[in-house]
Amino acid sequence: MGEFISARLKIAVLIKRFIATGGAERYAVEVTRRLLQRGHMIDLYARQVETGLAPDMEVVEVPDRLRFSSVLNSWSFAAETAKCLRDSAYDVILSHERGHCQDLAVIHTFAYKLGVENYSLLKKLNSIYLSPRSWLHLRLERQQMASPWLVPASNTIKTGIQKYYGRRSNIRIATPGVDIDWFHPDWTRQHREMARRTEGIRADELVVLFVGSEFRRKGLDMLINATEPGTKLLVVGAGERHGYYRRLAARKGEPGQVLFKGLVDDVRRYYAAADVVALPSRKEAFGMSVLEGMACGLPVVCSDAAGVSALVTDGANGYLFQDTAGLQAALSKLKHPEMRRRLGHQARLTAVDHAWDATTDAFEQVCRQIAADKRSRPNGR
Repeated sequence: MGEFISARLKIAVLIKRFIATGGAERYAVEVTRRLLQRGHMIDLYARQVETGLAPDMEVVEVPDRLRFSSVLNSWSFAAETAKCLRDSAYDVILSHERGHCQDLAVIHTFAYKLGVENYSLLKKLNSIYLSPRSWLHLRLERQQMASPWLVPASNTIKTGIQKYYGRRSNIRIATPGVDIDWFHPDWTRQHREMARRTEGIRADELVVLFVGSEFRRKGLDMLINATEPGTKLLVVGAGERHGYYRRLAARKGEPGQVLFKGLVDDVRRYYAAADVVALPSRKEAFGMSVLEGMACGLPVVCSDAAGVSALVTDGANGYLFQDTAGLQAALSKLKHPEMRRRLGHQARLTAVDHAWDATTDAFEQVCRQIAADKRSRPNGR
């Protein structure tokens, strides 16, 4: 390895959409802007840039081709950016997309190969050998996994990379961060009474908050079934099959026990109304609602299938569970205000340790190592 580089770096950042919504997109925005604030030079290669998000960055507009197919669109982005960067002289090329010209690939999701491996034998053979779409997905992913450095967004993702691609070296986990000033216990305390009154919540009711828009994968049915009398469940997010979940809630509990709020402009008022944040996901690369809840000083209950579960210490800042019985037991323990206060205090401390600045620290360290390695080579590449 080359000598560690501490100077200003010239970094190319690759992402299709540089916007403030969406998990991977928000991650890219938060880290990229902080790298810029630390004095690094950023050139942004993107198809869409939200107004006001890229001041002081050089923006290179990447053509948006083959939009009729998501995988061909991804292939096009990889090809176009590779062409743009062919004769470039960056210290680091950092990509949030599947491609083949980057020094550092950020892995936001489970491996596509994981989904294929879970297919039946017949479907697996069809997907691998007969489906051009799956073949192209897997090809793009193989190229991505061959990047000199990989930064998975959670240990769960890292485990999949190691299992399906045998990758062991040059992997550094950098979990998503949280804005600890925006999500803050002081704000939620100040707005708690109004938020609960607006929703018709009694002072003695335990309020559990679920935030997410993929109801089945995130286990909303399990949470509804685990909700006991005297507990109110707030559901924030668009989701799917609303009729099914509303019927499930009607069969399970008393009228008004489960409140479906849909998409909201400012989720903080629901954190203010809540006593507990729950994420009973069947499969989850990370799970931002848990970290946001922690930042607000709330205890969390989280399935061990979620990537964010690595931040939850059972009985210290929240509870982990595997099934409905475990979820019910965790929620029962959190009926006690003193238990919620103690775990919520520790949850906030956990969130402070996982602010966006900490995520950016990890990226800066890897980027400096990449730059040092490049400069130690005879051709500087």
